Amino acid sequence: MTNNSKQVIDRIDKIATGVYTNLIQAEIPRLELPTRTKANIKFDDNLSVWKYGSNTTERSAKTLDGAYMMLRTMYMVDFIKDMIKANKSSTLREMYYISEGWDLAKFHSQPESDSLAEDLEVITHCMREDFKLRPEEDGARVIGNLTISEVTRNKTKKIIHCQDDVGDSGYSIPYNVDPEKIAIKKADADFILAIETGGMFDRLVENGFDTSNRSILVHLKGQPARSTRRFIKRLHEELKLPVLVFTDCDPWSYRIFGSVAYGAIKTAHISEYLATPGALYLGVTPSDIENYKLPTDVLTKEDISALKSELSDPRFQDPFWKQEIKLQLSIKKKSEQQALAKYGLDYVTDTYLPEKLAMMGITKK
Repeated sequence: MTNNSKQVIDRIDKIATGVYTNLIQAEIPRLELPTRTKANIKFDDNLSVWKYGSNTTERSAKTLDGAYMMLRTMYMVDFIKDMIKANKSSTLREMYYISEGWDLAKFHSQPESDSLAEDLEVITHCMREDFKLRPEEDGARVIGNLTISEVTRNKTKKIIHCQDDVGDSGYSIPYNVDPEKIAIKKADADFILAIETGGMFDRLVENGFDTSNRSILVHLKGQPARSTRRFIKRLHEELKLPVLVFTDCDPWSYRIFGSVAYGAIKTAHISEYLATPGALYLGVTPSDIENYKLPTDVLTKEDISALKSELSDPRFQDPFWKQEIKLQLSIKKKSEQQALAKYGLDYVTDTYLPEKLAMMGITKK
């Protein structure tokens, strides 16, 4: 990733230059980028993450729809350049609405504009944050014996202790977690526990799990935002702490884990900045459903299809995942984190998590 504005503008300008060159040579304007599909992600041994492979696709103005997309690309490039030069930023939603003023180039839906922004990341090898584009929401919440320094709006540095200086909701991760914005000062913890749901995060906080088990708790808030994944990666690398992921027991939650540990398919071009190789899946697992006799729901057709898809997903090929996914397809059941409340509000912190941590070789000191 580059934070140098001139570099970013130079890379964006190359896109416009390429299209201009095509036009003056009487060629159809075109852009080439990697195919962003499951079939085209490969494991990078040097980075230990999943990246796009060698398969490529071409975007061109050969068709009317293609010409419109090329026009939108040029408008977006110009919009990004203006923001960088003016030191402004825009949400992805704002950019979608700004396109209303682009006449024939306006987008039909926000997913269309979001996808084009990702294409520009792939082509330029920059990140969305370099383009001054940000999501609607910031990252999630953190509680634990962790001290950080954050640059405030007044350009001063504020020291924040993520237990003593925050309320029950914890420290809110901003969309910009670059070292220039947030410095990780110190921590006194044994591991990082990334938690899918807000209800379970709040349960662990209320039960004092971060204190009793020397942990840093991070609320993933469902599919985690980029800033959340980048923050977890920084905690892991700078503090040398293991990362454990605690989610519901369903195929969609496994993909949440996959995005933290291996990288998501749609952002495979920047996996080295977002993924935390070595992150471990703590649970809830299909084996837990049987071992802990948890309340369950029946798998839907969509669940079954997703699980079968994961059996061929290169991110889920190790024996653990093969065994657990096949077991779930066999029992045809799924469960939630909060199903552990069957045994009482303290069961998850007093019994389940300590037992799972001991099984994984991570015990309270």
